[in-house]
Amino acid sequence: MSKFSFLCAALLLLTVQAANGQDYSVEPIDSAPEAEGVSEEIAELISDQGYRVKKGSSRTVCEIWFCKDLEIDPDFESSEERLYPFTPGQLMGVVSFRRRGKEFRDQTISKGWYTLRFGLQPVDGNHEGTSPTRDFLLLVDPSEDELPEPWDAEDLHKASANAAGSSHPAMMCLQRPSEGSEVTIHHDESNDWWVLHVVTGGLANNESQEVPMDLVVVGHAAE
Repeated sequence: MSKFSFLCAALLLLTVQAANGQDYSVEPIDSAPEAEGVSEEIAELISDQGYRVKKGSSRTVCEIWFCKDLEIDPDFESSEERLYPFTPGQLMGVVSFRRRGKEFRDQTISKGWYTLRFGLQPVDGNHEGTSPTRDFLLLVDPSEDELPEPWDAEDLHKASANAAGSSHPAMMCLQRPSEGSEVTIHHDESNDWWVLHVVTGGLANNESQEVPMDLVVVGHAAE
């Protein structure tokens, strides 16, 4: 192969890689969600700033809004298994799917609105290899979730499983937060995941602080 041919092939490969890297994108939503079915008690806690995840130039995968001020455990210390300073069962936000899709366990999710609550993957030997961390956001049908108070794990898992029409909760996987204050989406090539990076507002002892989060919005667990 000539030097010129090699350079052309390399440029073509980079072009293809760049195009693939643009398969998914994120854009801000500067308005409160018109969350059909979400109770007023929950809606008033949701931020006016949302995020739209898109495939290609026009297809919306999902739209996510987090709570204005996420309650944070001021004494929390992260570990290899647990990353985020949230209370299991606490309200995290809402998400909308424009069409039927898949969640992290590759279960089918109907289009529509869901509340998001923080949950921890059980340590019971049945979930090994699903994710390197235990931090998840669980989807709940808003008709079953009208008040913002935290849920206990058993009730949350049951309601979230109802959202998937199965025996397993419907979930979105949280990963170790990456650096930076800008909203981005990046491709985890080793798992074929698309990961949304945002910085949300939190409250610890009534003091505001920023909370970076990385959330798998496209892709599913290997098992």
